[in-house]
Amino acid sequence: MSVIEQAMTTGTKIRLFKMNGLGNDFAVLDARERTLALTGDHIRRIADRDGEIGCDQVIALETSQAADVFMRIWNSDGGEVEACGNAARCVAALIAAELNRSQITIETEAAVLGAQLNADGSVTIDMGAPRFNWDEIPLAEEFHDTRAIELQVGPIDDPVMHTPSAVNVGNPHCIFWVDDAEAHDLARIGPVLEHHPLFPERANITLAQTIGPDVLKLRVWERGAGLTRACGTAACAAAVAAARKGLTGRDVTVELPGGILSISWREGDDHVLMTGPFALDYSGLLDPSSLNFERNST
Repeated sequence: MSVIEQAMTTGTKIRLFKMNGLGNDFAVLDARERTLALTGDHIRRIADRDGEIGCDQVIALETSQAADVFMRIWNSDGGEVEACGNAARCVAALIAAELNRSQITIETEAAVLGAQLNADGSVTIDMGAPRFNWDEIPLAEEFHDTRAIELQVGPIDDPVMHTPSAVNVGNPHCIFWVDDAEAHDLARIGPVLEHHPLFPERANITLAQTIGPDVLKLRVWERGAGLTRACGTAACAAAVAAARKGLTGRDVTVELPGGILSISWREGDDHVLMTGPFALDYSGLLDPSSLNFERNST
């Protein structure tokens, strides 16, 4: 019996799995048998790095009529969001182990995602088709071509960064194309751009560097979470935006601070396939009435 299978079959309180995808980490709560009424304050307490757990996102597993499981997602600031690619890989691994099969489906607020547990231990998530229309991203004003929207950082006559791409892959993304992804202070400019009036639902901000015709290097400021070692939806967004601009083909390797994801923008139905690893760090029990955490020895 694997560590994941052991964790799924023990305990009577709310089961918590601490997991990560390329260092982007999650507190995954199994709420399928007990409804969790989590407030923003609860989420911030669970996510607090100075507390017992600490994470980028809190995930609740709930029952679904449309898929094998429903995945609810909160960022560390307490706000609920629609999509998280790295978390989807982690959840897919949990449910695949529980159901003893390699293919499962995950419902989110954005879509129903197909997932495949691969023989090498990686997980592929079908993230669906990206959206490019300005009102689908959404943007606060109309742009006919979202491959390059009017937005810049720095002086008007000599901007540091400008004309980013915009795309929605379950959540809104803004991608700036730069010569060196390490050369900009994303911790400083990320929060300002995340809350820019152009993005009514805020946005994930990415610095993307084209390494070659099939390799991208990214750094990401994730809305509601800040600088992250990896963001699966940002990798998908940058990959399709690069292909739209003719910078790469439709199959790319995306390098993030936490590791590598493989992204394929499939022809025919335009679905984006994201492949990468997952990790179970530990499991434990959470008393939702007090948010006291008891860690397992497994």
